[in-house]
Amino acid sequence: MKQAKPIVVLGVIFFFVVLLIPTLLVVPFTEKTDGKLHENVKQTPKTEKLQKVTTSPLDVSVYRTETKKVEKLPLEDYLVGVVAAEMPATFELEALKAQSLAARTYIVQTMMNGNSHLPQGADVTDTVEYQVYLNKDELRSRWNKDYDWKIKKIQEAVKDTQGQILTYKNKPINATFFSTSNGYTENSEAYWKNSIPYLKSVASPWDKKSPEFTNQKVMSVASFEQRLGVKLNSGSVGEIVSRTPGQRVDYVKINGKELSGKDVREKLGLSSADFHWTKKGNEIIINTKGYGHGIGMSQYGANGMALEGKTYKDIVTHYYTGVAITPNDQFVAQLTAKR
Repeated sequence: MKQAKPIVVLGVIFFFVVLLIPTLLVVPFTEKTDGKLHENVKQTPKTEKLQKVTTSPLDVSVYRTETKKVEKLPLEDYLVGVVAAEMPATFELEALKAQSLAARTYIVQTMMNGNSHLPQGADVTDTVEYQVYLNKDELRSRWNKDYDWKIKKIQEAVKDTQGQILTYKNKPINATFFSTSNGYTENSEAYWKNSIPYLKSVASPWDKKSPEFTNQKVMSVASFEQRLGVKLNSGSVGEIVSRTPGQRVDYVKINGKELSGKDVREKLGLSSADFHWTKKGNEIIINTKGYGHGIGMSQYGANGMALEGKTYKDIVTHYYTGVAITPNDQFVAQLTAKR
């Protein structure tokens, strides 16, 4: 969960809410129309009855930013709309299951924590501040003639993981995800302020096949200086002082001023904090590797693992260190009792 662009997640509101952790996602996916993402995709005839997702006792109230209204629907139906928006239906089924499990974990944890800043009656919004959500009418408009087979595949992924969430020490985790790594995921404390034990750097070599593995951005020297609040020396852009465990830029020094890789990425609007740059005339050429913050599950990595025959359980336990897949009954019961 791009040019076509991948989705990326994600806002993250969880038990470290006071840190105002940045959003999960970077930019929405648009479906690929060629290449390997469409291999082995079996289309469903329009006459075939769509699979039903079992109704959950828990409803989710979603604030729709376009209509300014709250849409209330069962948890599992909400997850269908989230997974469909956050990951291409052309991805492998096991990757979609991993996304379903991450999305269910996220919404359960978010609802347990609560948020007083939301519009009245809403549990989440439909944007990357939480999780992107599209209803069936919006998906029909997006997918057109492909709607039937795509929605059926998403429904299957959600149903096959129904009743499951990811926990660490018997608590729902903050199941962050992003589009594409640089070959490694990142430690949480390298990007945010707190060290979270299940969000640790792991290898993710499958991402090299992502269309977003490398990107380039070119900007004027004047824009570069203005955005970063620096003044370049005549022949130098700056030096990388240190790198993170996930091989992204930790700190750079530009004409005596030290900046974090995270700040540089955000101020310059870069795809990743794994970057290097060169100055050519009056322009700065910046090359990046990966797409997104790099913490948690890589979506293209998940798809790569699935293509190698790994299950959704293999995927989530690779990207979230030391977690367990747990029935969500007790958490749903607590949330239902609060309603």
